[in-house]
Amino acid sequence: MAEPKIKYDRQLRIWGEQGQAALEKASICLLNCGPTGSEALKNLVLGGVGGITVIDGSKVEAGDLGNNFMVDESSIGHSKAKCVCAFLQELNDAVKAKFVEESPEALIETNPSFFSQFTLVIATQLKEASMLKLDKICREANVMVVFARSYGLTGLVRISLKEHTVIESKPDHFLDDLRLNNPWPELKRFAETIDLSTTDPVVHKHIPYVIILVKMAEEWANAHNGCLPSTREEKREFKDLIKARKVALDEDNYKEAIESSFKVSASRGISSNLRQIIDDSSAEVDSTSSDFWVMVAALKEFIANEGDGEAPLEGSIPDMTSSTEYYVNLQKIYQAKAEEDFLAVERRVRDILKRIGREPDSISKGNIKSFCRNTRKLVVCRYRLIEDEFNSPIVSELQKYLTDEDYSIAVGFYILLRAVDRFATNYNRFPGLFDGEMDEDISRLKTVAVGILSDLGCNGSILTDDLINEMCRFGGAELHTVAAFIGGIASQEVIKLITKQFVPMSGTFIFNAIDHKSQLLAL
Repeated sequence: MAEPKIKYDRQLRIWGEQGQAALEKASICLLNCGPTGSEALKNLVLGGVGGITVIDGSKVEAGDLGNNFMVDESSIGHSKAKCVCAFLQELNDAVKAKFVEESPEALIETNPSFFSQFTLVIATQLKEASMLKLDKICREANVMVVFARSYGLTGLVRISLKEHTVIESKPDHFLDDLRLNNPWPELKRFAETIDLSTTDPVVHKHIPYVIILVKMAEEWANAHNGCLPSTREEKREFKDLIKARKVALDEDNYKEAIESSFKVSASRGISSNLRQIIDDSSAEVDSTSSDFWVMVAALKEFIANEGDGEAPLEGSIPDMTSSTEYYVNLQKIYQAKAEEDFLAVERRVRDILKRIGREPDSISKGNIKSFCRNTRKLVVCRYRLIEDEFNSPIVSELQKYLTDEDYSIAVGFYILLRAVDRFATNYNRFPGLFDGEMDEDISRLKTVAVGILSDLGCNGSILTDDLINEMCRFGGAELHTVAAFIGGIASQEVIKLITKQFVPMSGTFIFNAIDHKSQLLAL
């Protein structure tokens, strides 16, 4: 096992061994291995995904050499799936690579159960009718889907699955869980052993800011009927009180206390985001509930009982100016409280498992621990069926996008990507494929687009002629640079979904390569 560790060393620092293990267990199916699909899969093969299956019924043509690095002159006339598969296998021999020479559309039509063997399907360059069918098939089979499409200078990525729960959402910025607004008895007792008015300048300089704030907050509360500073005026006054305790100019611990004084005023209890999760109907668990929801149910009970309205403490403290002795003691107090909270949650998880008729040990200690460390950062993503979005989008959102200067091009491309599919259904080709029919195609595409807008309840909304002309000028081409970008975005989302880390995007991602803009549409 030592070898892969070195091989994937860099990425292990991002998603850890658990994330890497999830990738190595995953089986990915790619539909269509043009440049968009090939680029997406290349990133996953290099990342060490377990197995790939490439589905494509076409042969390599001369035109493919201009936009796909994974085929060359010797591939012309051969199966595209076979050539791309062989190239990808060369990139990482640890990945099990297979290919099927069949059109994805035909497979969706004739063999829907084929898809249930995969962890995730990356569906590229599918037309609307096939997208909708595949979406339903994969929902039924509980298989995740990432749709990706590049078309000229635009492209889209859309995730689809019923529900995705994330414990390790890894937000960029998050406040430390220090409980300065609600210290527990052990922390208070430790603070009482430290005298802020010590005359020893070295000791005064090395009292951790956490202790300074706990003591000052208590002092403030005693003088203000048990309330902590809440108004802007009070917060300023509280800062001044801390400043007044400084003895020397170079006391970094007091500077840290002043900078962190706002943490004392944070509201107690849990965030509205966490409240929403514990109040979700899925937290009413039964024998079919996932481990995540069983742990949420235990968390809900903990917050109402041992937690006294708070989530389990995370237990880590940031670096701060402090004597070693104070810092180590403080660390122990935080760790002990976190351990106590974890044990209480664990007991509740085991009880709930017993109650719903599952093995009490079926959720590992490690998973419960990770859950307790991340309770403030839990995320639940749910995705609408694409058919629901296509047939009944949120009209108010759609209208807002159509009239918003920042979003009008993205939503225009979104409508036109659907319009070119309808066009192709009617005329058996994409608009703008033949120079001679360009003007005619522009007016045909405009009619189709206006039809889609009125079907969606946006009568009278129009798309600019420039955009419609551009869409016809693309002629359904897959440009390598756009395909590589869209493939990159798709593979990044696949990694989030498989590792269950970071938060996958919600809504439909539209890339506009004309203005170099990326936007998410929530429809």
